[in-house]
Amino acid sequence: MTDDGTTTAATAGTLGYEQARDELIEVVRRLEAGGTTLEESLALWERGEELAKVCRHWLEGARARLDAALAGPREPSEGDGGTD
Repeated sequence: MTDDGTTTAATAGTLGYEQARDELIEVVRRLEAGGTTLEESLALWERGEELAKVCRHWLEGARARLDAALAGPREPSEGDGGTD
């Protein structure tokens, strides 16, 4: 896993939002249940961070699409660059 986003970018391309969210829920469940070694816990934490980034990527994309749809095509009003 790297901080430059290459792993997350690859994962984002292969995981949908729901898949990443469901796997993240499972990672959190396993961490909260305990009973794992320190090394396993760290690996789960790292995977959880990666999955959270994937979810955030999908949500930011959805937000941008929603904002664009709400903005819609702007129709010029009178006085906006029209000829007199």
